[in-house]
Amino acid sequence: MCVGVPMKIVEINYPMAIAEAKGVKRNISLMLLPEDKVKVGDYVMVHVGNAIEVIDEKEAKEIWEALDEVMTALSEEEG
Repeated sequence: MCVGVPMKIVEINYPMAIAEAKGVKRNISLMLLPEDKVKVGDYVMVHVGNAIEVIDEKEAKEIWEALDEVMTALSEEEG
C-alpha cells in the first residue's frame, strides 16, 4: 500500500526542505515541485520523502483525520 501524508513546510533550502507533521520533522525533497510554487508555511503531500503536490490546510487536516481513523480501526482489530 502506498500512502502519502500531509506535512507543513517549516524551512526551505531548495531543492530540499524540512517539513513537520504531528510534531515530527523530516527532511524532504521538493524536486518534483517548481521552486516558485512552494513556500514556508505551505502544506504538501509527501510520498517516499518527496513533496508531490501543494495542498491547502483544510485538505491536510481532513487527510490526517481520515488517517487517524484508519490507524484507530487497525489498532482495534489487533487488540
